[in-house]
Amino acid sequence: MENPILPKEYIPPNSSKKTGGKRNRIISKDRRGHYFKARPANENLSDIAFDATIRMAAPYQRKRREAGSQSGIILKRKDFMQKVRQHRASNLLLFLVDLSWSMAVQQRMEATKSAILTILTDAYQQRDRVGLIVFQRDDARVVLEPTHSVMLAERSMKKILVGGKTPLAAGLLKAHEILAREKRVRPEENALLIVLTDGAGNVSQGRGDPLEESKMIAERIAAEGFRSIVIDTEQYTFDQGLSSELAKQLKAPCYMIGGLKADQLVETIKREI
Repeated sequence: MENPILPKEYIPPNSSKKTGGKRNRIISKDRRGHYFKARPANENLSDIAFDATIRMAAPYQRKRREAGSQSGIILKRKDFMQKVRQHRASNLLLFLVDLSWSMAVQQRMEATKSAILTILTDAYQQRDRVGLIVFQRDDARVVLEPTHSVMLAERSMKKILVGGKTPLAAGLLKAHEILAREKRVRPEENALLIVLTDGAGNVSQGRGDPLEESKMIAERIAAEGFRSIVIDTEQYTFDQGLSSELAKQLKAPCYMIGGLKADQLVETIKREI
């Protein structure tokens, strides 16, 4: 029997699940999206809401006709209303994957690759993007910059080697760098950091304790409002609770997936979007 996805002991307060399949909607800054209300146009006469404009002018028509000989609807500048549109917010799913040596690391990476390609394929019409950072040995690197492209993702993930130490702090630091950069460029996008690790960081970036460094960076990610989830990939019998501690620092839910499968990972991520 396949191991199920199990929520771990730490699920943060106010982490209620959103209704499946429904996305946050945001006010459009251009003509994209669904027209759902109107506002005074003032000096901007683009994308006029003619229905709302006529309703605004209607109470004044008798008085305006008495003042002149013009027929039809008489409009004044103050009558004009502009459309307010909304559209679905796109998502950035940033994977941060521990490639340090363990019995499950190859399975972890294969499941992650498959999940990324599945999510990209499913999300193409919504213009969601996916990125991938891996950490191992002494550093972290961006394997896949945030992209819509399934083809680019396939090419980028072909030559990934596993093994080495666990520079968790470096991975979190690189993830923060990407999240902060993308927020500046696309402030309307919903970002979700997906961390796959056992939480056992053992390489520091400076001279301090590796886990203390990881804690400081994780708390900074949470303080800046970035959403995360932690997938604990450690075997049940060897689990030390380090991933739960990381989840607390990120103010994120933590899941244990024994015998990690791509479909389980995709299911978990979709619940969190």
